Amino acid sequence: MVSISERTEIPAPLDEVWPLLSDPATVASCIPGAQLAPDQGDGLWRGSIRVKFGPTVAVFRGEATLDFDHGARRCTIEGRGIDQRGASRALASGVITASGGPTTVLDIDGSFTVTGPLETFANAGGVHVARALLAEFSGNMAKVVAERRGAGPAPAAAEGAGREPAAPPQAPPRAPAAAELSAARLLWRAFLSWLRSLFGKGRT
Repeated sequence: MVSISERTEIPAPLDEVWPLLSDPATVASCIPGAQLAPDQGDGLWRGSIRVKFGPTVAVFRGEATLDFDHGARRCTIEGRGIDQRGASRALASGVITASGGPTTVLDIDGSFTVTGPLETFANAGGVHVARALLAEFSGNMAKVVAERRGAGPAPAAAEGAGREPAAPPQAPPRAPAAAELSAARLLWRAFLSWLRSLFGKGRT
């Protein structure tokens, strides 16, 4: 079992970010390559993530239960997944807590277990891969906040003669799916994270 304790920042106010974090569809759209399955509603959130290894695309499918504490701005997650060939399986659990003011801070504490061909890789570099994924997620979430700000309804026109009737407000756009996850790019970011951790240990 591998433990993970990470912190990431989203350059947007907590009051704007938390409602988006409470929407699994929006969260999935900010994870590169992730997609929710259409058959939701029984307490489980099912989905998949596509990872591109050069010309090959691997698909991992999984499901998770989410328990939100909106007062504490906290979410508890229990999940499991399996790759498309059934060779590797993963179990994960964790707690995500949001805090901050003008900038949202996410604290992630949890653990995961991987069995099968990917076990060695997960045990050696899983934390660094997770750190790289969090960095991409935070950037994508900040973009969603900015886009929704720009899509706010236009102010209503004042009443009076000669005024055109105000156009009906448009609903905020759905967050577009994040780009397909590139293993090469992700592993590069994970490698940089690993290097930073080495230099950090050397300074202490």
